[in-house]
Amino acid sequence: MKKILVIYIALALVGIVATFFVFSHEPLMPDVVAIHHAVHTALESDSVQEAVTQQAEFLMQVFEEADTARRNRELVLQIFMLALILSFILIGILLYLYYKHKILTPFRNLQSFAGSVAAGNLDVPLTMDRDNIFGAFTESFDLMREELRTAKENEIKADRSKKELVASLAHDVTTPVASVRSAIDILRLKAQSENEINLLDAANKKLEQIDTLITDLFHSTLEELQELKVTPAEISSVEVSELIIQADYEKRIKPFSIPDCIIKADGLRLQQVFDNIIKNSYKYAGTDIVVNSIIDEEHLFIEIQDFGAGVSEKELPLITGKFYRGKNIEKTDGYGLGLYLSKYFMEQMQGGIYPENCDNGFMIVLTLKFA
Repeated sequence: MKKILVIYIALALVGIVATFFVFSHEPLMPDVVAIHHAVHTALESDSVQEAVTQQAEFLMQVFEEADTARRNRELVLQIFMLALILSFILIGILLYLYYKHKILTPFRNLQSFAGSVAAGNLDVPLTMDRDNIFGAFTESFDLMREELRTAKENEIKADRSKKELVASLAHDVTTPVASVRSAIDILRLKAQSENEINLLDAANKKLEQIDTLITDLFHSTLEELQELKVTPAEISSVEVSELIIQADYEKRIKPFSIPDCIIKADGLRLQQVFDNIIKNSYKYAGTDIVVNSIIDEEHLFIEIQDFGAGVSEKELPLITGKFYRGKNIEKTDGYGLGLYLSKYFMEQMQGGIYPENCDNGFMIVLTLKFA
């Protein structure tokens, strides 16, 4: 840009000096000495008419030469002024294009980039160009964007982890609460004084309050959380048996066995699946539970059956939906989340969950893929 400005100023000075030089000289006049000599020569002639004719021709020639010289000088001046004006226009255009390329366009890019960052769009990088006037700041601005994006991603991950933890703990706590409630019910049957019964009833009400608060907490967290983290790993069929036994805190499952195999599953999430299924059986059937298992070339099938009334065939495909509860269990407490979560966990472990009505009860079939 400095070079263009120097050229621009130099052309302006040349134009001013040349114009001053041209206009500072007087216009060309006929040669007086030559005219005097021509007049003297004509006077020496014997014929006056011939002398006048010669003098007139000479003067016309002199004035024509002077006029021609004047016109040539004016033409040169016009050409010079036109060239000077065109040079100024050309340099002005070059200056504008330079200003637009080096200043205006980079400034607009920075303005657009700042607006994008302010709107929360941190994925679009700022194009770096060290040749423009803002080149020294471009890299710093883009580094700022990268830092902001990293900070935002870390914040989202931290918030997500917190919600996952709250949702997981809130849902898992319902199982030990149910175990304590079952123990209180047994103690109430064995209580011998009215005072003991009243104390146990008060404890049971507090447990119901705790269960409601935990479920509300889980419910509100789940609304904000799109998915819960599932990390499948290799586990043995022996571990699967232990998970089922741990979920049966009322000891209603009859003796069972699972064929030896290695499956791919998340132990924590699979425990939640068994907890949900068996807890539903306690709540809605209240009968003994039978567990059967078979294997094929790729999967382990686990059948968990109770002897309750089951659900209607129309509702059967719907009970694994979010917040859905069957019409025949409207008087029983619940939020319709257990089977919904179980379905999600099983799908993330490349398995499945399938509810079925049996001739003498209701059954849930789980499929787990071999590792």
